[in-house]
Amino acid sequence: MRMLLRMVRGIGSLAFVLGLSTAIFGGIPWYVLVGDKSGMPQWLQIAILGLLGGVVVVLLTVALEQGIGKKLAEAPLPADSEGGVLLLNSDAVPGRETREILGLVQGHTVFAIWLGKDLSALIRLVLGGELTEYTEMMGEARTLATNRMTAEAAKLGADAVINVRYMTTSVVGSAAELLVYGTAVKLNG
Repeated sequence: MRMLLRMVRGIGSLAFVLGLSTAIFGGIPWYVLVGDKSGMPQWLQIAILGLLGGVVVVLLTVALEQGIGKKLAEAPLPADSEGGVLLLNSDAVPGRETREILGLVQGHTVFAIWLGKDLSALIRLVLGGELTEYTEMMGEARTLATNRMTAEAAKLGADAVINVRYMTTSVVGSAAELLVYGTAVKLNG
């Protein structure tokens, strides 16, 4: 389903870019040079429809993909790993000896909020107080990234992930990248 949505979104993006390019590099010179008051030529109408249709397609596919992504982020981990992988930010599990180091595991996501929430956050920025929209966004990103890391550790057969660390960076606008990583280990006993 995700692959189909990505293909449709790619087609919508292409229609948008072609429509925008044609409207800017063809439509503006046509209007300036010809200035035909009798109406817009059909090629320009098609370009504008492609531009607008591309935006609608991209918005719809992103909205559908977000719904699918939210379900995956909220879904519990597989039954064989749920509660089975311990997460710690220390370099050892107290009272347990590390039998085997399985290696680095990580979870990664880039998250953003929709424009409506972004505008709400901007108003809060002026008035002061907690930017709850971003707090919620980062909480969802942290949960998704942690679930991905824990699932990767479970695939390796890990009992725990030690030295768990979170990193975040701003990507663009209100989008933030969140990376969680640690060392997957097997424990004695």
